[in-house]
Amino acid sequence: MTTTTTNLGAGSEDRVMATAQQILKSLNTPKEVREDMLLIFSSFDNRLSNITDLINENSDSAGVRFDAAEKVILQWDSSSSSSNADASRHSLPWEDSPDEAAEYLSAVDEILHLVADMSIRSDNKIMDRAETAIQMAMSRLEDEFRLVLIRNTVPLDSERLYGSIRRVSLSFAANDGEIGEEFESFAEVDGERGCFHERGPSFGDDLCVDLINPDAVMELKEIADRMINAGYEKECVQAYSNVRRDALDECLVILGVEKLSIEEVQKIEWKALDEKMKKWIQAVKITVRVLLNGEKRLCDQIFNGSNSIKEICFNETAKGCVMQLLNFGEAVAIGKRSSEKLFRILDMYDVLVDALLEFEMMFTDEYMCTEAKGVLAGLGDAAKGTFLEFENAVKNEASKKPMQNGEIHPLTRYVMNYVKLLVDYSETLNSLLENDEDEADELKSEDGELETMTPFAKRLLLLISSLESNLEEKSKLYEDGALHCIFLMNNNLYIVQKVKDSELRKLLGDNWVRKRRGSIRQYATSYLRTCWTKALHCLKDEGIGGSSNNASKVALKERFKSFNACFEDIYRIQTGWKVPDPQLREELRISISEKVIPAYRSFMGRFGSQLESGRHAGKYIKYTPEDLENYLLDLFEGSPLVLHHMRRKST
Repeated sequence: MTTTTTNLGAGSEDRVMATAQQILKSLNTPKEVREDMLLIFSSFDNRLSNITDLINENSDSAGVRFDAAEKVILQWDSSSSSSNADASRHSLPWEDSPDEAAEYLSAVDEILHLVADMSIRSDNKIMDRAETAIQMAMSRLEDEFRLVLIRNTVPLDSERLYGSIRRVSLSFAANDGEIGEEFESFAEVDGERGCFHERGPSFGDDLCVDLINPDAVMELKEIADRMINAGYEKECVQAYSNVRRDALDECLVILGVEKLSIEEVQKIEWKALDEKMKKWIQAVKITVRVLLNGEKRLCDQIFNGSNSIKEICFNETAKGCVMQLLNFGEAVAIGKRSSEKLFRILDMYDVLVDALLEFEMMFTDEYMCTEAKGVLAGLGDAAKGTFLEFENAVKNEASKKPMQNGEIHPLTRYVMNYVKLLVDYSETLNSLLENDEDEADELKSEDGELETMTPFAKRLLLLISSLESNLEEKSKLYEDGALHCIFLMNNNLYIVQKVKDSELRKLLGDNWVRKRRGSIRQYATSYLRTCWTKALHCLKDEGIGGSSNNASKVALKERFKSFNACFEDIYRIQTGWKVPDPQLREELRISISEKVIPAYRSFMGRFGSQLESGRHAGKYIKYTPEDLENYLLDLFEGSPLVLHHMRRKST
């Protein structure tokens, strides 16, 4: 057999050597096996006879590179050389000397590359050194990662975040002993002493804050990449989560949210609890809109390239502060119910509804979303239960002390201002009350418009009907039938005005308003009949004994005396009665005047001349029609006037 040598042309030897070099790099076999394979290669062609030198050169080069990288790592390890000045430093000079930090990261990269490239795997001794160096480097980088996170955490500026707070007047009747405990915690409705219900801060859509100094994010990413490449992702995640979890806890402290057990929350007095609930509402908004969004963005930047690590980091970091917020919500949900808490509970419910939508997008940990749903359901039950208990309290409020001057009852003020504020929560209450309409069914017989009403509107109608029934019972406490009517007029007008001048009108409808105005007119008619019938009877012709020319003077004197006494008695009593609404007060005075003054003027015109010519005429005809009209202007002012005031006025 003849051996044929193929001429590959110029440069062919270089290409062969390059190919051999690639083969060497890919060999993943023990040193002895590799040497045997190389002898086989070299027998194929004399041009491969230098391959052994190539292997030796490659091995020597890897060793030199490893030694240099190892030296850089060791000089920053405090346990490796107590005499080394650099080793005594606690941290790499990331800010002061970025070149040294870059050199350290390059050394880590070099060792990881050499190990991954199999260039030093044939030497067990070097591999042991490499593993030791990697452990040292990862320990150092973990410390650096933690320190950079801590040093570059940006403190939360709560003042900037709170934004504008919309304040809504929450004014209810003061308790002066007229109403029960359920209604005694709020300030005077129309006085200067008012308390407010704050719906919480509102934020702009573009609100964004840095939780970490932006300049440090790239440094953190550089460190995280090395730790993950080295298989130390668990340590990296733990370091990140620990630092950021503490930072978020500190943010809650700044926002005024304390760590409290359920038992501690339930022992807090209402005034202090109200403040904590208000801060909680603000904190949830800030936590979701700012902190968690910022934390999510930070995880995406630092752990870019590994979705699983990003998710784990965010879940572990955010879990603590979210659970602290949810625990407070749960404590409120299972706490003692009272009418004053309803608005705050509804605020908490609404803010958690929005937060839950964000949670479902942010968290891959289903546990967090499940917990949030549970607390949300609890707050919903608490809100619904509190509202239904308030209905029962209104229906059963049984104070027995009548308002002395027939004015608006504190219960009326309380309830109407309460429901006026509830309109802001119509959408929420409609969803909560949707399946609880059994009690509202009893109203169907009196109003055919119920079919088109929302669940909340039906409950309001039932609530106001209960209030009206209660007021009707309270009006029976008055022995004076006229004051009974004044009381009902005042209270029903107050109810109508609160409905007419607010969003309640849209819920209850114009027909409801018209019906109540009709009731007020009926009370006014009853008042006139009850109060002025006796006085008007004195001005009748019957029983005087003859025509206007020959009527009995004795009978006339008695009629005028009776009328005067009756009018003066009404004046004395009813100047102390109170009709707060100026329009109703004026309408009542006009109605009285239209009935009394013409009758008095007619009676005087027919019979007054028979007494005016006699002695002591002024004893019987004490007032002119104009005098009576002036006196009527004093009625219903709520300031009792003594009788001599009438005498002064007439003179």
